[in-house]
Amino acid sequence: MNTVYLSDIPRLVTAAAEWCACLTVIAKYPRRCGGPRLWGLLGLGLAGQCLFLSLTDGLHILFWMPCMAAAAGLMVALIAACCDMPLVSVAYCTIRAFLLAEFAASLEWQLYSYALYALGGQGAGVVRSVLAVGMPAGVYAVVFLGMCALEKRRDDPRAAMTFQLRELGSPALIALACFFLSNLSFVYRDAPFTGSQLTDIYNVRTLVDLAGVAMLYAYHVQRCELYMQRELDAIQNILQNQYAQYRQSRESIEVINHKYHDIKHQIAVLRAEPDAQRRSAYLDGMEEEIRDYEAQNKTGNSVLDTVLTGKSLYCARHGVELTCVADGARLGFMDVMDICTIFGNILDNAIEYELGVEEQGKRLIHLAVYAKKDFLVIRCENYCPEILKFQDGLPVSTKTDAAYHGYGIKSIRRAAGKYGGAVTVHNAEEWFQIKVVVPLANG
Repeated sequence: MNTVYLSDIPRLVTAAAEWCACLTVIAKYPRRCGGPRLWGLLGLGLAGQCLFLSLTDGLHILFWMPCMAAAAGLMVALIAACCDMPLVSVAYCTIRAFLLAEFAASLEWQLYSYALYALGGQGAGVVRSVLAVGMPAGVYAVVFLGMCALEKRRDDPRAAMTFQLRELGSPALIALACFFLSNLSFVYRDAPFTGSQLTDIYNVRTLVDLAGVAMLYAYHVQRCELYMQRELDAIQNILQNQYAQYRQSRESIEVINHKYHDIKHQIAVLRAEPDAQRRSAYLDGMEEEIRDYEAQNKTGNSVLDTVLTGKSLYCARHGVELTCVADGARLGFMDVMDICTIFGNILDNAIEYELGVEEQGKRLIHLAVYAKKDFLVIRCENYCPEILKFQDGLPVSTKTDAAYHGYGIKSIRRAAGKYGGAVTVHNAEEWFQIKVVVPLANG
C-alpha cells in the first residue's frame, strides 16, 4: 500500500484548500466591496496562492517553514483586502482558516491515495484524471461548505471579534502545535513520536488537523458565548439602572409636588390678607410658575411623565434644550420596565452627546411620540454635526473600548422587539435620529 500512497500533497491542491478556507471567512463577515471588485480580488488571491506555492515546490526542507508562513501571509492579505475588520481580527480568522485548509488538503490527498490503492495501482488514464479533479472538488465541497453551514448558524457578537494582540496567543498556540505534530513525520521519520509507514503518517496528519480544527471551533464558540453573556448582563444592568432612575425620579417628583402643593395653600392664605399691589403681582408670578410646572410633561402616561421630568430637570441644569410632544396614552400596552428602557436610553444617549457640543445654543433634543396608522412611533432627534460611521445598523463608538459600548441601542432594540417593533438610526444634515416603530395591533 505504501508504494501506492503518495508522500507529498501537490502544491496546487494545497493552494486551492487555502483559498477555499479564506472564502469561508469572507462569506461570513462584512466585506469591504462587492461585485466585480470582490471577484477580482478573489481571482487575484487564488492566482497568487497557486503561483507562490508552485514556485516554491522542490525547495530544501529548511525553506519549508518560511514558505508556509508566507502562504499564511497571503491568506491574511486576501482576507484583509475583502473583509472590513481590524487586522488583529483578520489574523485570528486566518489562524482558523489555515488549519482548516491543512485538514481539507490532508483528507483529500489521503482519500485520493486510498482510491488509487483500491484500484490496485492501476489508476491511469481517464479514471486517474477523474479522481484528480473529482476528489478535491468533492472533499472541499463537504469540508468548506460544512464549515460555512456551521458558521452561518451562529451570530457572533461584534465584541467577540474585537481582539487585542495578546488574545491571539491561545488560538495561535493550538494551530502551531497541531501543524507541527501533523507534519513532524514528513520532516523527521527516524525520531521519537514520528512514524515511518506512510499510511500511519497520513492518519496522524489528518486526525491531528481535524482535532485542531475542532479545538479552534470550540474555542471560538466559547468565546462568543462568553461575550454574548457579557452583553446580556450589560443590557440587563442598563435596564435595571433605567428602572432605578425612574423610581428615584418619581420619589423626587412626589416630594416636589407635595412642596408645591403646600406653597399653593400658603399663597391662598396670603391672598386673604390685605397686601400691596406689588406683593400681589409677585404672588401671581409664583402661582404662574407653579401652574407651568404642573403643566410640564403631562403626556397621559405616568411612567413617561416621570422619565421626562427627571431628564428635563437634568437638561435644564446643564444647558440642554429638551422639547417633547408625546401622546403617552398610546404607551398603555407597554411594561413599565420597557418604557424606562426605551426612553431612558434614547434620552441618555442624546444628552451624553449634546453635553459635548461646545456651543450651548445648539444643544438641542426633540422627542416625539405619536400614532401613525396602525403603528406607534417614537422619534428622537438631537443636534449632531458629525458624520457617524455605522456597522450592523449601529453607530460605531469612537471610544477606546468600543467593543463594550452600543448596549444602550441594543437594549432599546430588545425592548421594542418584545412587541414586534423595530429600531432604525439615521445621521444626516447635522442631526442624529433614532426611531422606534411598534405595531399597535400587537400591543
